Amino acid sequence: MMIETREPLYQWGQQVVALVDLVNDGTHPDHPENAVLAEIGSEGEIVQVGRHVEANQPVYMVDFNGIVIGCLEEEILLCMELDQMLAESRGQLRLAVDQAPSTSSA
Repeated sequence: MMIETREPLYQWGQQVVALVDLVNDGTHPDHPENAVLAEIGSEGEIVQVGRHVEANQPVYMVDFNGIVIGCLEEEILLCMELDQMLAESRGQLRLAVDQAPSTSSA
């Protein structure tokens, strides 16, 4: 049985944000193991897109301020997608505030 190759969602050169703290799994010998290399919310740029063959999933090499970290799709999000989500949530909040009954007395 052949497993179909999953195409990457993101491409080289795109700006992403870390959705989790990215810790050293031992692949960065200049940093202690389990040290946080990029905190949640850190922005980086995809510098290479590879594939983990056994897991059949894309792996993104992301440059976070000079430290290149291998990331899975669930660990990163495009900055423009995050900006769009924030804008939509702000719009929904404004709409909810505008539609809320007034509690001021005249």
